[in-house]
Amino acid sequence: MKHRILVGLVLAPLAPAWAQDPQPAIPDMIVSATRVPTPAERIPAATTVITRQDIEAYGYVTLADALAAVPGFRLVQAGGPGQQASGFVRGTNSRHVLVLRDGVPLNDSAEPNGAFNFGNELLGDVERVEVVRGPVSAVYGTAAIGGVVNLITRQAPRDRTFAPYGELAGGTQRTARGYVGAGGTIGAFDYGITGQALSTQGYNVIAPRITTNQGERDGLRAAAMTARMGVTIGQTTPDAAIGQTRIDGLLRWRENTAGLDNVPNDDPNYTGQDRNWFGFIRSQTDLAGGAWTTGFRVSGSHDRRRYTNFPDSLTRSTADDLYNGERRGIAWDNTLRLPSAEGIFTDAALTFGGGWDREQAQSAAGSPFFRTTVDARSSSGYGYVGAQARLFGRLDVTAAARLDDTDDYGSETSWRLGAVLELPEISSRLRGSGGTAFKAPSLYQRYGVIGSFFRGNPNLQAERSTSWEVGWETDIGRYATLSALYFDNRIRGLINFDPTFTTLENIDQARIRGGEFGITVRPFDWLSATGSWTVLEARDTATDTPLPRRPRNVASLTARIAPEVGWFDLPRSRLVIAPELLYVGASPEGAFARYEDNGQAIGTAGKNPEGWLFNLTASLPVTAQLTAFVEMRNIGNTRYEPANAFVVPGRSAVVGMRGAF
Repeated sequence: MKHRILVGLVLAPLAPAWAQDPQPAIPDMIVSATRVPTPAERIPAATTVITRQDIEAYGYVTLADALAAVPGFRLVQAGGPGQQASGFVRGTNSRHVLVLRDGVPLNDSAEPNGAFNFGNELLGDVERVEVVRGPVSAVYGTAAIGGVVNLITRQAPRDRTFAPYGELAGGTQRTARGYVGAGGTIGAFDYGITGQALSTQGYNVIAPRITTNQGERDGLRAAAMTARMGVTIGQTTPDAAIGQTRIDGLLRWRENTAGLDNVPNDDPNYTGQDRNWFGFIRSQTDLAGGAWTTGFRVSGSHDRRRYTNFPDSLTRSTADDLYNGERRGIAWDNTLRLPSAEGIFTDAALTFGGGWDREQAQSAAGSPFFRTTVDARSSSGYGYVGAQARLFGRLDVTAAARLDDTDDYGSETSWRLGAVLELPEISSRLRGSGGTAFKAPSLYQRYGVIGSFFRGNPNLQAERSTSWEVGWETDIGRYATLSALYFDNRIRGLINFDPTFTTLENIDQARIRGGEFGITVRPFDWLSATGSWTVLEARDTATDTPLPRRPRNVASLTARIAPEVGWFDLPRSRLVIAPELLYVGASPEGAFARYEDNGQAIGTAGKNPEGWLFNLTASLPVTAQLTAFVEMRNIGNTRYEPANAFVVPGRSAVVGMRGAF
């Protein structure tokens, strides 16, 4: 497989460089990759940005919706909205992706593996989502082996004192959803607030082929409220020792209640409730005429998950499981902008800082004999340094290193190096990077207890990875962009059960390699389309077996068709049609993770069949402030099972109105 991927990399730059008609554009700035806002084409990492315009054009409602078409990102959701959704970035484990909001970690410390549930987050308060693939522990620490997802909250407009916005929609499966919010700037103060809610009867998460399927629907009720305030004091001038200071804070509450099932059986009384509080307050001050920016941040979050089940006509199963997780953090971050040396280097910046984090977990779940409990806490400190610069007007280089020191499992050092070489003669860019990353053992893995026969292992070490990647990107005038990238990742010390299943050990290792290929075409100003294909080989090197739920092939095709319609008093208004086609190839499944049609678990490893989804969203302005839209999901009504016996929601449609005033 490696040779086929490398052939693609060699052929990519041979795409013609004719018909060049460069159009100056505002570069898409990425913050998450290096902590310094940098144009996307100058970052030596694979990145994807999902803007507010994308969220609305494609009808993304949850974070899981938005990430489904991201190259290298395989999302496995056990049903529809609100159901557990795991993310596998470039074939790494679901616990190997770090999720941030405005740069602050969100992963639930009470989750047994430290993984993030992508099925919970609504996007009404999100301005953009940045996805960085590859090792980022040198910037953010634990969990960033596969990559980082950063949700950036809506910002207040600087030129308006009150700017309201909202959306209201409804459709099949008794779906009703909406959000309402406003933001503005009044003198030195700015603010923003968003409230959002979703209610749907949903579909049964159990596949129709399972004969025990009773057709019981698994719905969702979700709500969230986000409030943000800030103040800007003073201004920065070239000769000011102390310039502008910015202080802002955010507080967010979210709560979801979803129906669950005990696959392969329906379970009408099985319910999950997931509540999250999250907030931070931070400052940022310009020093030395703006050459040095320093800031402090205090953050905290609390996750509470409860799963309850009571006997009913279909099953006598009972449950009352409770998980409580807390995070606290203090951070000191700095950016030092270095003077340029004309003709040698420009845009040089040095980042450095440190902080302290504390996580706590308290949980009790399962039947009396298999009761799983955790009551533990852990603290860690860290320091980091990074540098980036543009050399000779065409070579961008970055470097980062970080030391994490904990009070229980020891210390970890991670690093990352990368470069982007611009080749304007052939309208191309060559990228390469390498680095290390780690995932700290979770509190459950270290201190969990199951009945009288299992104890966590406080002597566990971190899971560690070493990876590299190289890629090429070529522009064909302004009309198309081709890209190809090869990555290779080796992970050692993966945590798994010991042979007696009485504790956990660092016993597994894996090698993951693959390629990401993409094409974007822009033949007209009203038409663009993007296709991506990820080919992957992920294997347990100790047993030489494929890692489960990592399909060899994942592909997507999205488009934006936006002809002018000259609607009423909007002469340049456009009808925006946004189709999305998603394909997932057959994926390995482990023993007892597949089910016969009669509901019996299959005791041997095998394959989960391939599947595809076709979604379509159309929107049309009706006034300068209001836009009508219709969203259709799974138009083909496929019964694809992302995880065996769990089926995607069936065909659905929603109509609504969106406004910004």
